[in-house]
Amino acid sequence: MGVTTVTEMTDGVLHTLFRTEQGGHEQVVLCQDRASGLKAVIAIHSTALGPALGGTRFHAYASDEEAVLDALNLSRGMSYKNALAGLDLGGGKAVIIGDPDVLKSEELLLAYGRFVESLGGRYVTACDVGTYVADMDVVSRATRWATGRSPENGGAGDSSVLTAYGVFQGMRASAQHLWGDPTLRGRKVGVAGVGKVGHYLVEHLLEDGAEVVITDVREESLRRVLDKHPQVTAVADTDALIRTEGLDIYAPCALGGALNDETVPALTARVVCGAANNQLAHQGVEKDLADRGILYAPDYVVNAGGVIQVADELHGFDFDRCKKKATKIFDTTLEIFARAKADGIPPAAAADRIAEQRMAEARAARTA
Repeated sequence: MGVTTVTEMTDGVLHTLFRTEQGGHEQVVLCQDRASGLKAVIAIHSTALGPALGGTRFHAYASDEEAVLDALNLSRGMSYKNALAGLDLGGGKAVIIGDPDVLKSEELLLAYGRFVESLGGRYVTACDVGTYVADMDVVSRATRWATGRSPENGGAGDSSVLTAYGVFQGMRASAQHLWGDPTLRGRKVGVAGVGKVGHYLVEHLLEDGAEVVITDVREESLRRVLDKHPQVTAVADTDALIRTEGLDIYAPCALGGALNDETVPALTARVVCGAANNQLAHQGVEKDLADRGILYAPDYVVNAGGVIQVADELHGFDFDRCKKKATKIFDTTLEIFARAKADGIPPAAAADRIAEQRMAEARAARTA
């Protein structure tokens, strides 16, 4: 049996971290607690605007390197998301490696919380794919720096509520920009993933008069929506969804990489606006969308409602205050579309420029 050295295993990750634009992170922490089976990565991309805030993803990655790269990509996205959400917070993200249905335990979550605490407030965690409010309640027993807790434990509860609301505001802005009316009434919207965020998004769309088509890899998630809303249509998979005739808006609400060299040419929708993080599989996809005349609402802009909610826990949670901030996602999205048109660039590039400008100004003020 061959032996893989640490150097061989991490060479690709180290190259990304130190030698590419996708790196540039301030700190990456590898965490291990053998007693509980915990293997985690905490990536802090930037603290220019304040402590790094971002959720904890619990996922069965194909490799440890894939997990590290995911943490790097997600944490970088959080820096941009928090900047454009107007929060005085930097960007970070954590991933726990393994199947949460098999590995998750109180002992593991407490061990993870101790690692978060050891960073002294440089990283503030919350829920993400595979972690829930109940998990953050456990993590918070080991650290002061856990948000997304239950109301009974001083938290805001499920951040998916405002995440979905923010995506809906992004869709309204997209409709305003493209069709001159900020409503989804009469529009056909395809939602890929109706789990934590997607099922709330479906509620907003139906209330606004949209026709909704859904898909999900989990049968129970589909059934929850279809049993409650029989007027909703389900299709077999994402490939069928993106090819749906007459689709106006496509909303990726599951894992990242939904927009790639295979899916973009097949899209029938005029707009992409969804809750999933890191929807663009690689650089250049945003131009492919623009070349096809597809309006892309940058994911980290429209899905910021959740981070607005959990960030508010740091100041004493007030739902109405958070919802008011999340409503501004409508205006921010329109600002990005206007900047993109003025600069002759895709909306994703325009959003990056605005976020980078805010972070650069914060760094300059800090060193002045």
